[in-house]
Amino acid sequence: MDIKTATALRRLRLVSAPEAVSFLLLLICSVLKRTTDFNAVPVLGAIHGVLFILYVIFWADAWNRAKWSPGTAALYFVLSVLPTGGFFAERKLRRAAEDAVIAARARKEGVVNA
Repeated sequence: MDIKTATALRRLRLVSAPEAVSFLLLLICSVLKRTTDFNAVPVLGAIHGVLFILYVIFWADAWNRAKWSPGTAALYFVLSVLPTGGFFAERKLRRAAEDAVIAARARKEGVVNA
């Protein structure tokens, strides 16, 4: 894995969890807006919108650089629109990054010919 691919995956991983948190907070604020006088939806909606746009941009870049299959790319996109999906995407991307580091070290040490 080259440095640009690793960077693209890292950016996607780093925006996944905040995007999921903002989505959950937006859902909570939507309920509070309808049940109380508390209305933080405009602010949280804007924050979540920016984070979601960043997620989609980083997702497209990671898909292009990592040469994901359409199924893998679709999985990461679907995870972005589920309320807690960003947490699962972050965990899956972290594991993939750790596996790539282990494989790179093994290739460097001549353990495997991958």
